[in-house]
Amino acid sequence: MSATAKTETPAPAPAPTISKREIEITQAAAEEIAKQRAKRDNPEAMIRIGVRGGGCTGFTYVFEWSDAVRPTDKVFSAHGVSIVVDPKSLVYLGGMQLDFVRGMMGHGFKFNNPNAKGACGCGESVNF
Repeated sequence: MSATAKTETPAPAPAPTISKREIEITQAAAEEIAKQRAKRDNPEAMIRIGVRGGGCTGFTYVFEWSDAVRPTDKVFSAHGVSIVVDPKSLVYLGGMQLDFVRGMMGHGFKFNNPNAKGACGCGESVNF
């Protein structure tokens, strides 16, 4: 009789979790930010992301250029670009991933936000 060796398939590595105090910038998002920053001709420009009251579900995302960092801002950098977030917005955005997607319906930045409880159909408004 010959003994047959069992080979066990290793368990998949757990998906990395993003700290509730951090925001992840994907490679795709960084490439698009860098491309748009080059058009602005300001190598120091950063994207400011945040939330503000409004929209059909309670909040809207803020996504705008920022040439300055306020003393209370948190800066997240990856892949050669940086984003800026104010402390109040970080409460709602901490743990999210900023991505850039291309598809049949167009392209744009996507907030993969685990804190969001729902969003409207237009994608501009979110509730927490």
